Amino acid sequence: MQHAIWQDRVLVVDLDGTLIRSDMLYESLWGACRADWTAGVAVAVALPRGRAAVKRLLAGRAPLDPAALPYDAAVLERVRAWRAAGGRCVLVTATDQGLAERIAAHLGLFDEVHGSDGTTNLKGAEKAAFLTRRFGAGRYAYIGDSPADLAVWRDAARAITVNAPGSLRRQVEALGIETEHLGPAARPLRPYLRTLRPHQWLKNILVFLPIVAGHQLQAGVLLQTLLAFLAFSLVASSVYVVNDLLDLAADRAHPRKRNRPLASGALPIAHGTAMAPALLGLGFLIAAALGPAFLGVMAAYYLLTTVYSFDLKRRPIVDICALACLYTLRIVAGAAATGIVLSVWLLAFSIFFFFALAAVKRQAELVDIAARGALGASGRGYQVGDLALVSQMAVASGYVSVLVMALYVNSPAVSELYSFPPALWGICLVLLYWISRMIMTTHRGNMHDDPVVYAAKDRVSQVCGLLIFALALVATMA
Repeated sequence: MQHAIWQDRVLVVDLDGTLIRSDMLYESLWGACRADWTAGVAVAVALPRGRAAVKRLLAGRAPLDPAALPYDAAVLERVRAWRAAGGRCVLVTATDQGLAERIAAHLGLFDEVHGSDGTTNLKGAEKAAFLTRRFGAGRYAYIGDSPADLAVWRDAARAITVNAPGSLRRQVEALGIETEHLGPAARPLRPYLRTLRPHQWLKNILVFLPIVAGHQLQAGVLLQTLLAFLAFSLVASSVYVVNDLLDLAADRAHPRKRNRPLASGALPIAHGTAMAPALLGLGFLIAAALGPAFLGVMAAYYLLTTVYSFDLKRRPIVDICALACLYTLRIVAGAAATGIVLSVWLLAFSIFFFFALAAVKRQAELVDIAARGALGASGRGYQVGDLALVSQMAVASGYVSVLVMALYVNSPAVSELYSFPPALWGICLVLLYWISRMIMTTHRGNMHDDPVVYAAKDRVSQVCGLLIFALALVATMA
């Protein structure tokens, strides 16, 4: 019956947020920035010429793998059914013509492709006018997802919404044309929470280390440290969002990371782009309240992690050094927030210990890559052949950190802080075991992508942590 009614009409399909669970403007923007950080400057220069000009600029700069994009299965199914019934399908999008043609060629489902041409942004009223000229008012069905598509639906014979909120669904239904809704009306909060990576905030507990090591647990100092923890968590989440945006292509090629909200399309890329500066601003607002010293450390952390995201993460060994510094900066931040003077012993231990953890992180990635039969890590500077060397780096640096701890235990400063220093030797033994076990676990391919997250969930690591706490307590109070 549908074939008899629609055989002389076309199904017009939108791209962004409809055919794909993403937005090609932001896809190309972040892809171009990943390839060359100066792309952002070029976009700012092109912006006065309009969105179509920006899209044309980015289309020429951003790498694109159409096969890796997060397509909406329900929309693909509807397009295939329309074609099977003898209807014609047309892709009409505000995305630049060149990118739209590459996506259409990959899918092989469309009879025509029309996109922005560098001058006209084919969206909203412009798209509606184009479709009326091309096919005639009331001679097409249109699949879209946003309020901008209302102008198109007014002239369509049939409206199909995709993942539209309830308010937009009601507006479309009020047009008085045949209407169909695909996907849920409400967007769940879980993808937003997952993108913040609250489990990674465990790393920010390091800001408490200076007050614990310095035995300064007064209420005021604890409050300052809690605020430091909150500021670091917000800024770190902002960085995680930016990392996910820059790593869209690499994450989609990874068997587990492809399920991240931004890579999978569960979280709109435009929303992720807005979240990053909002989190950053709130984090720095709290940091400013803690004084210029903490604000300076926070700025140094953000600068280093930004450079890491855009460049250093692709440089072997340098990336491990950068990660070790980022961990250590959390401890420095805790001291800056409270005015505590850091021990050289603590800084030395931290650098070697976190260098080992960063090396374990890279070791885990290489073990996973080797198991999948690949030669190298996407977006990284390592090859599978580097696995043995990276493992040796993890072992050596981990053991040196224990040596630093042992030398500290034997130093005069310990007797001033602890009533029973011999108990600290037990911490050295536990650390020696834990580091060795972590590296062996990674070698066997059982490590999480991030060793800190793995340790938080691992029962043996939890027992080791309790033992270290108990030994520190005995050393303090015995």
